[in-house]
Amino acid sequence: MSAEKKVELILSVKDEYSLAPALRALDLPRSTWYYHEKQKIPYEEKYVHVRPILEDVLREHPSYGIPRITPELRERYGRRINHKVIQELLHLWDLSMIRKAKKPRPSGIRQVILAAGDKANLVKCMAQIQPFAVSYTDFTEIRYANGYRKAYLMPIIGHACKMAYGWALGESADSVLAIGAWNMAKKTFERLGITCEGMIMHHDQDSVYTGHMWTGQLLLKDKVRLSYALDGAKDNTEMESFNGHFKQEGNSLFLDAGDMEELRLVISRQMKYYNTKRRHSSLGYVSPMSYIKSMSSDGKEQK
Repeated sequence: MSAEKKVELILSVKDEYSLAPALRALDLPRSTWYYHEKQKIPYEEKYVHVRPILEDVLREHPSYGIPRITPELRERYGRRINHKVIQELLHLWDLSMIRKAKKPRPSGIRQVILAAGDKANLVKCMAQIQPFAVSYTDFTEIRYANGYRKAYLMPIIGHACKMAYGWALGESADSVLAIGAWNMAKKTFERLGITCEGMIMHHDQDSVYTGHMWTGQLLLKDKVRLSYALDGAKDNTEMESFNGHFKQEGNSLFLDAGDMEELRLVISRQMKYYNTKRRHSSLGYVSPMSYIKSMSSDGKEQK
């Protein structure tokens, strides 16, 4: 367990068990604890990406307290956040006002998701997935500058070929970042002779992926079919696997990056390595690019 994780764990239990026993239990030096405490990012900055999700939960369930909000964030949105952190965020952002406000009518896309039920997840009901028919995406947090700063990465990967078609990196997990990743993916599609029309894009129900900018671009302009996870991260395992491996393999390189531009260069190199050199067991131990080229040489039709 990293020192940062230990600090977060101690922070969540120190009021109940006191600091000294918690430090001993996790074998964390007191000097490390105080160093991380001085360097820690303010709650509002650290959890800014959670605010729209938390607001959605409170609007849908205005009677929910901390015990119900915590599993809702974890199981529906794949966000594991300590109950004490949630309590602090509710206070900082004064979200109790939402409970008193009249519940707004769900957006058009949310109405469609609710009406579709299980069918909102288009991938789950597919018996066989053709090459280039399905892509996945999600935001993931990247720590850099020795772990004291963070950025958000949004890759877009293919189901069969495992290629990272596009990606974007920024300080916020927002719609602008998402569209940046999609625009890069479209350039890749063009180079590979792939059409995105009719392609399924699968992701969770993050407010970015149900918002007007994302749905208007993909669904209306580019004719992409949107698929929504119904059980948080458990319903988007392909993306979770990619993000987990990518971050694990590049972790030390990311931590060594001193600023955002340096981190962007590192991630660019890692993405190129992933696409053109890294051998994937599911592809017969060839890289995604080699796999796509072999499909083309075999005369297989690209969708």
